[in-house]
Amino acid sequence: MRTAFRNACMTAILLLALLSLAAACAADPEPTYPATEAPATFAPTTETPTPTATPSPSPTPMPTTDDGDRAALVALYNATDGDNWTDNTNWLSDKPIGEWHGVTADAKGRVLELVLGGNNLSGRMSAELGNLVNLTMLDFYGNNLTGEIPPELGYLSNLTWLRLGNNGLLSGEIPAELGNLGNLEVLDLFDNQLSGKIPPELGNLGNLRELYLHHNHLNGEIPAELGNLANLEFLWLADNQLTGEIPEELDRLANLKSLLLYRNELSGCIPYGLWDIPHSELDELGLPFCGEADNPDRAALVALYNATGGDNWGSNINWLSVWPLAKWGGVITDGNGRVIGLDFSGAQLSWEIPAELGNLGNLEVLFLSSNQLSGEIPPELGNLGNLEELDLSDNQLSGEIPPELGNLVNLRALNLYFNQLSGEIPPELGNLVNLEWLFLEGNQLSGCVPAGLWDVPGNDLDELGLPDCGAFTDRAALVALYNATDGDNWRDNTNW
Repeated sequence: MRTAFRNACMTAILLLALLSLAAACAADPEPTYPATEAPATFAPTTETPTPTATPSPSPTPMPTTDDGDRAALVALYNATDGDNWTDNTNWLSDKPIGEWHGVTADAKGRVLELVLGGNNLSGRMSAELGNLVNLTMLDFYGNNLTGEIPPELGYLSNLTWLRLGNNGLLSGEIPAELGNLGNLEVLDLFDNQLSGKIPPELGNLGNLRELYLHHNHLNGEIPAELGNLANLEFLWLADNQLTGEIPEELDRLANLKSLLLYRNELSGCIPYGLWDIPHSELDELGLPFCGEADNPDRAALVALYNATGGDNWGSNINWLSVWPLAKWGGVITDGNGRVIGLDFSGAQLSWEIPAELGNLGNLEVLFLSSNQLSGEIPPELGNLGNLEELDLSDNQLSGEIPPELGNLVNLRALNLYFNQLSGEIPPELGNLVNLEWLFLEGNQLSGCVPAGLWDVPGNDLDELGLPDCGAFTDRAALVALYNATDGDNWRDNTNW
């Protein structure tokens, strides 16, 4: 009986101990750890607990290749009131971004072109545009964008085309960071409210062909660094508040086709090398060309204009203007701006040839034929030591041929036919050893033809009906003989 009771008590005590151990285990469970952390190491206890399985982490989703570009486009949409764009087809949809209106993407979904010109974008451009690192074309032309141009656009190293012109309300300064866009070919920021100076960093854009900054509020001087843009074809800076002189470095822009600088506050003179740009409107600046004011040939041409009725010429383009003499109609100049040719054949010149033409010391060609010129040939033309061709034919010139023309030792062609010249042919013309063409018919010349002129390869001396002066000299000798020997009483003096 006692034994049975003792066994029952022992069983009850054992059950209570087991229940206490179970409660303790429930109160202190095995800890778990984040998948990204390794669990700490513990020293083993006298009893090794049954290990609890650690749950496997869920895989983290990898972003698709266009997620970054998609986020930049979404930021643009939200910043520029995309809901009211003229065309926002597929924007913010799940379709590939290459199917969003105005977006061109590559096979990996990276944005290559973003063309939203004239699409009613308004508000500020988002800085996230700088994340579109594969972008080659960004065209927001003709919208209603406001605020500053994000400097983050300077990260777009693949950009070749940036058009933000004709927005009207873009303001602030042009970011110097745009000078980092080494592949840029077109930069169009015109017709906005941009202010400040033109960043000299734009001179780093070695591939730039077109630069449009006109119709803004830009001030300061034109950066000389723009002269580094060797490929530049269009430079439009008109209608700003630019000051100072036009940098002579712009002379280096050999490929320039169009230069617009009007409606600024520029001073000084225009670099001479800019005169031959096909489209420039430099005459609107009211500035002289550098060096032209001191060009001695200008005074001679002004004298020609005034003396021969320049207002009535058939072509007097640019005459008496600030343009270089090379831009004056009928004028040819050398690389230094000196006059080397005048061609006014049939140009309706009248009155007299001015003596000042003799001051054109570099002149090589003078064509004044087929006009209504009268009076005498100025002897000062004999000062034109470099003259090679002189054509005064088919006018109403009178008087004698100036003997000073014999000084023109380089003359190859002398054409005086069909005028009203009179008197004898000056023997000094015989000094013209390089003469290849000589035309004198249609005048009222007398006397004889000087020695040597018959040797000119192309001449019309036969038409004059005048003897050779050499033969005329022999005649004089015979006359002297006749007089000295009582020629009247010779037995035969036929034709003496």
